[in-house]
Amino acid sequence: STSAEVHLHRQAERSRSGARCKMGDSEYSFSLTTFSPSGKLVQIEYALNAVAAGSTSLGIKATNGVVIATEKKVTSALVDETVVKKIAEIDKHIGMVYSGMGPDSRVLVGKARKIAQKYMLTYGEPIPTQQLVRELASVMQEFTQSGGVRPFGVSLLVIGSDDKGPMLYQVDPSGSYWPWKACAIGKNMVNAKTFLEKRYNDDIELEDAIHTAILTLKEGFEGQISETNIEIALVNNDKTFRVLTAAEVLDYLGELE
Repeated sequence: STSAEVHLHRQAERSRSGARCKMGDSEYSFSLTTFSPSGKLVQIEYALNAVAAGSTSLGIKATNGVVIATEKKVTSALVDETVVKKIAEIDKHIGMVYSGMGPDSRVLVGKARKIAQKYMLTYGEPIPTQQLVRELASVMQEFTQSGGVRPFGVSLLVIGSDDKGPMLYQVDPSGSYWPWKACAIGKNMVNAKTFLEKRYNDDIELEDAIHTAILTLKEGFEGQISETNIEIALVNNDKTFRVLTAAEVLDYLGELE
């Protein structure tokens, strides 16, 4: 009976320490710079929740370029949707799209453009895509380690092309970044990633990648997809970033009918 009592006592201790850990996590949820007992910075997880509530965005790397696409939902029929932009040019050869909080992305777009221009002024050549991503990720990481600030409530997909060819990167609020062949962020990212895994192959060309991007967005799209409620941009073989016009998007949608 003694061994049974010891076993019960240990079980109770374990459940108490587990409860303490859970309570501890919630106690630390308002502090950005303090780790919870389970080793988490809970505010970063909350920032990722803000990203997961944002519109779906995705990127696909092809053999001769790279494409990004996103949902562009406006809150009211009275909003002039021609002015609402989710995709931003950073340099002639780099662009990015966000999922999450729009105002936060605007700050990061400004910082990314400054990083690119500073490199150009210093070295007289365009910044390599990976270097821009690394420096932008460092900015986001700083906002996880300073008092009196909060993490950025956005994840970014950055595309570019340089001597290493076309590239697609994801940057998260924690400051982590990864290169991808194809990727999705935002509220429908799980289904979108599953769809991309089935459709993607290493020999995909840019035109096919654009079609696949539209089909992936269609999968989880609420309502009718049109040239006014999605945005598409690409970097082509000439290392030039450009956002497709509404007329071009309409043509691509027509090809998929």
